[in-house]
Amino acid sequence: LLRRAADLGVELFDTADSYGPEVAENLVREALHPYDGLLIATKGGFRRHGPHEWEADCRPESLRAACESSLRRLDVERIDLYQLHLVDPRVPVEDSVSALAELREEGKIREIGVCNVGVAHLERARRVTAVVSVQNRFSLAERSSTSMLARCTEDGLAFIAWAPLAKGFLS
Repeated sequence: LLRRAADLGVELFDTADSYGPEVAENLVREALHPYDGLLIATKGGFRRHGPHEWEADCRPESLRAACESSLRRLDVERIDLYQLHLVDPRVPVEDSVSALAELREEGKIREIGVCNVGVAHLERARRVTAVVSVQNRFSLAERSSTSMLARCTEDGLAFIAWAPLAKGFLS
């Protein structure tokens, strides 16, 4: 399916270390590596412990470890777009995005994005480093990020909808 999508012209493939966990990144590598002409995005900061067990972990050391693991699984030296999966209520968003900025300075990340954020967290993140994208839940059934979409449009940021088919409800 991933190869067919690329053959049909899809250029952005978005995944996360927690999907599986680790399974989705491995599938992306197996199907698409060496990624010629494709933009591979992944996320860190959200750990999956079981089918319905998720935990935020956006401590700088955890994000670094997650990024390093994603680099290995995706078999790349630099991730095109690395996204903070969510804001961890125990960690200031500034600390989390500072860790990503360090990884970008080291050449391990090309661009930084944030996910599951409101305008206030986006602004705080952007005071620390350049942010190129926001990924929030958005579909015909879920419109709570309409104002974020408008803000991204206004500021020239990419907006990536997650669950655009409302987790299958609209398909």
